[in-house]
Amino acid sequence: MNDTHLDLGCGKYPRNPYGRARLCGVDVRPVPAGVEFEHRVANLSLQPIPWPDNTFASVSAFDFIEHIPRLLPTADGRDTTFPFINLMNEVWRVLDHGGRFYAVTPAFPHPHAFTDPTHVNFITHKTHEYFCGDKPQGRMYGFIGSFRALRVEWVHSREAYSAVSRPRKSLAKRLAGGLQALLRKLRGKATHAYVLWELEAIK
Repeated sequence: MNDTHLDLGCGKYPRNPYGRARLCGVDVRPVPAGVEFEHRVANLSLQPIPWPDNTFASVSAFDFIEHIPRLLPTADGRDTTFPFINLMNEVWRVLDHGGRFYAVTPAFPHPHAFTDPTHVNFITHKTHEYFCGDKPQGRMYGFIGSFRALRVEWVHSREAYSAVSRPRKSLAKRLAGGLQALLRKLRGKATHAYVLWELEAIK
């Protein structure tokens, strides 16, 4: 049984939200010697994920997809390419059938989506629809895979480190949290900064 996970943009501390037995990571820069996970180097805005098809039971992207450009010129300057579409093709390719893509990203309309000048891909609560269903809208741009949305929801980033469900909060805590969210909304402050995707690869 496949129990291998890949974290995109892993840095020195890759995420493993499903608690898989084997952990791999890919980043644009090498990580220091002595790390205890399999690591490869690739610029995923321009290069494929450097593993074979159907390698992983799950792939994660924490604070990552917002850094992948939506549009770039080709190397010869005569055409354009869609790096984000290409990345979603690559995620689908390296996942097993039924594998999970777990992404957490700052999203519109929260200001955090725009504050970092290296955020070039603005995600909304509807963006996943371009990659899901029998006829994903991303087909028109070259998306060849297919995902099924298991979860798409607004979260605080700290709530999303693990894909494992946490015990349900008491009614009193849920009411208190709802009241705080309402007060923030009335003050003109968005209550959640991040969108969480949990997508299942259909092959």
